[in-house]
Amino acid sequence: MDTIIRGLLLNKTVNIIAVSGKEMVEKARETHELSRVCTAALGRTLLAVSMMSAKLKSASDTITVTIAGNGPAGSITVVGHEGGVVKGYVTNSDFSLKEPYVGSCHLVNGEIAEDFARYFAVSEQQPSLVYLGVRVEPASGEVRSAAGLIIAPLPNCPDEELDRLEGLGEQISALSKRMDDGEKLEDALSALFDGFDFEITETMEPAFRCDCSSDRLKAVLVSLGSSELRSIIEEDGQAEIVCRFCNTKYKFGKDTLKELLEYAESKEEGDAE
Repeated sequence: MDTIIRGLLLNKTVNIIAVSGKEMVEKARETHELSRVCTAALGRTLLAVSMMSAKLKSASDTITVTIAGNGPAGSITVVGHEGGVVKGYVTNSDFSLKEPYVGSCHLVNGEIAEDFARYFAVSEQQPSLVYLGVRVEPASGEVRSAAGLIIAPLPNCPDEELDRLEGLGEQISALSKRMDDGEKLEDALSALFDGFDFEITETMEPAFRCDCSSDRLKAVLVSLGSSELRSIIEEDGQAEIVCRFCNTKYKFGKDTLKELLEYAESKEEGDAE
C-alpha cells in the first residue's frame, strides 16, 4: 500500500514529508503504456506533486505542475489534490532510449528533484533537500519501487544540524532501494533519522486517480461555443473526447450535442444581455 508520512526532526526544527508510491507510479505506467524512461520521468513528478498536495487543506484546492521539455519525451503534466491524490501524463509516452537496460535499473539522475528543490528555494523561500527515485524491471518495465523525500529546515534549525542532515545524502539516495528490498517507509525513515529526534505527525494514502466525468466533459464541449458545437453536429453527428490523464473515452451522440447546443446558445444570450 502506498503511504505518505509527514513528520518533524530535531526538536521540531525540520519538516519532512516522504512517500512510498510504487502502486501510484505502476498505475500511471499501465494507464499510459509508458516506456521505462517515461515511467521514471512521470513517476518522479508524480511523487513530488503527491507530497506537495498532501499539504492542501481543501478538496477544492489543486496543484498543477508542468515540466515543459523540448526533448523526444515532450512535456510532463501532473495535477495534485488533497491527500496526495494525483493524475498526470507525459506527451510522448512511448519514448525510450536506443540501448536496452541491463540489470536492475534505478532510473533517477536527479534533474527533476533538483528542479523541485530550486522551486522551493526560489518561489516558496524554503530551501529544501529533495529526493525522488523510481526503480523498474529492465525487461518488463514494471515498477519495482518508487519513493520520495522532502526535508525542509525551519529558520530556527541550528547550522550544525543542517550539516548533519546534508551528511545523510548517501543514505537518502538509497531510499527507493530500501523500498525495493521490501522495507516499509516508516521503518526506513526511522533508521535513516535515528538520532535526529524523528516524530511522525500524519500519515495518509496517496493514489493515482483521475477525477474526470461525463458532466465535466460536457462542460468542455459547452465552452467551445454554439458555433463550434453546431459544426460538430452538422459534420460529425457525434463527439468523442479522450481524457489525457486516464485515457477514458467519452462519446456524446447527436441528441446530447443538441441539448448542449441549446444550453450554449441560452448561455451566450444571457451573457450578451
